[in-house]
Amino acid sequence: MPDNPLSPAWLRVPDDANAFAEGVWPPSLARDADGVAEIAGVRVDALAEQYGTPLYVLDEAYVRERAERIRSAFTEAFERIGSSAEVYYAGKAFLTIDMARWMTEAGLRIDVASGGELAVALAAGVDASRLGLHGNNKSTGELDAAVSAGVGTIVIDSEQEIGRVAAAASVHGRVQRVRLRVRTGVHADTHHFLATAHEDQKFGVALDDAERLAAVIRAQHSLEFVGLHAHIGSQIFGPEGFAESAARLVALHARLLTGGPVPELNLGGGFGIAYTGADAPDTIEELAQRIAQIVAAECERALIPVPVVAFEPGRAVVGPAGITLYSVGTTKPVTLDADGVGSSRLYVSVDGGMSDNARPALYGADYSARVVGRTSTAEPVLVRVAGKHCESGDIVVDAEYLPADVAPGDLLAVAATGAYCWSLSSNYNYLPRPAVVAVRDGDSRVIVRGETIDDLLARDLGARHAATTAEPNGRDEDAPGPLARAEREHEHPTATEGER
Repeated sequence: MPDNPLSPAWLRVPDDANAFAEGVWPPSLARDADGVAEIAGVRVDALAEQYGTPLYVLDEAYVRERAERIRSAFTEAFERIGSSAEVYYAGKAFLTIDMARWMTEAGLRIDVASGGELAVALAAGVDASRLGLHGNNKSTGELDAAVSAGVGTIVIDSEQEIGRVAAAASVHGRVQRVRLRVRTGVHADTHHFLATAHEDQKFGVALDDAERLAAVIRAQHSLEFVGLHAHIGSQIFGPEGFAESAARLVALHARLLTGGPVPELNLGGGFGIAYTGADAPDTIEELAQRIAQIVAAECERALIPVPVVAFEPGRAVVGPAGITLYSVGTTKPVTLDADGVGSSRLYVSVDGGMSDNARPALYGADYSARVVGRTSTAEPVLVRVAGKHCESGDIVVDAEYLPADVAPGDLLAVAATGAYCWSLSSNYNYLPRPAVVAVRDGDSRVIVRGETIDDLLARDLGARHAATTAEPNGRDEDAPGPLARAEREHEHPTATEGER
C-alpha cells in the first residue's frame, strides 16, 4: 500500500498497525490472547472501566528503572574521567508526591521551579538539601520558603536576584549555596520555544556578565557561590550542543577559579526521547560517555581539574513510561486535493485533547497512537487524532496510521505522555483534568485523583452567591444540586480509586 500524499515525509505505512514500536511505547505494553493491550500486567480496558477516560497511566517500575539507569550512566561516565556527577530530576516534567519519592529512592536529587513544586517535594519527605530551586522570577515568598527549608542550591537567574537571595539567607541566619545561570549562546536543534540558551530570551545572564556577577555573589556574606548553570534546550538527541556549551562554560569556569573555589558545573538537561518510530535519540549511556569525554578534554585544555558535573533530566526519566488512554467518539473522513490527487484523511475524535496534552498545540509535537482495546486485520489508513475542544488546533496526534475500521467506542492509547502532559493540563472548555494511575506487577492505583465537574464548580464562588440569593420557590430546597455536591466534595476531598 503506497503512502498517502497527505502523510508527512517521516511517517511510513506500518507493516502491522497493531504493533507497538520499540523505544516509543513502554516495554511492558503487550497484547494478551484477546488482542487487548496490557501495561505492566494490567489490561487497558480494565483501567478504562475502573477509572474512565481520558486517563494518564504510568508504568511505575519503568519510571524507576529509567531514573536509576540515567543516574548510573552519568555516575559511571564521570568516574571514568576521575570526577563525579549529580543527577537532579527536573520536576516540571511531572511531579507528584509519589514521583518525588520514586526519584529519591532511585538516588536522584530534585529540581523544582516554583513554590508549589517545592511544597510537593517537601510533602514527599525529600531532604531539602537535595533540592535545587530554579525560576526566572522567584517571589520573595518562594525564596524565603526555600531558604528556611534548607534547599541545597538556588539558581540565581538575574542580577536583581542576588540581593533578594542574600537577604532571605541573612534573615534565616544561613549561608545559601547558589549557582549562576548563564546564556551560553548555544542554540539547541529544537523548537525555538524549547531552546533556552540563545541570547534573546528570559533565562539567565549574558556570558560576558558572569565574572562580574560571580564577584558580586562572592561579596555577599550570606551566599556561597558553587558554580555555573546552563541549559541549552529540550528534546535534544545528540551531544553536539552540549559539546559547544561545555567548551564555553569550562573556559568561564577556569577564569572564575582565580577568584575562589568553583566546585560544580551544571550542564542542565534536555535529553530527548522517541515520540514516533522516526525519532532516533542517542542512548543515555552514549550521551553520558560522550559528554564526560568532552568535559574532560575541555578541562585538560584549560589546565583545570574536572569539577563535579550536574545534570537535570526530566522528560528522559518519565516521558517514555506514560501513556494516555482515550475513548473514540466520532470518526470523519475528509478528502483533500494533494498534488492534484484526491486523498483522504480520517479524523478520529477522542474524549480529551489539548486540555490533557498541550504539546501539539504549543510546539507542533508529534505523537504515536494505537487502538488498544482490540486488534484489527483492516488495512491501515492515515488518521488525525483530534480532541473535543472548540478549537481547530486541538490535535492530539497530527498524523498516524490506524486500522481502517477504527470506530466510536474504540479504546485508543497515545505513547510517551509521561512528561509535560499532566503538568501542562488545564480545564479549557471546563473539562476536568484526568486522573493519574500508576501500574505495577498487575496492580493499579490512583496517585492523582481525577477532577469532577463538581470540583470545578466548587471553585466558582459565583455559584455560592447564586445559591444564597435564589428565591425559595425557585429550587428544590431538599435537592443536593451541583453546588451542594461540590461543597461536600470540597470538604471531603478523599476519593475511592474508582472516582475520577
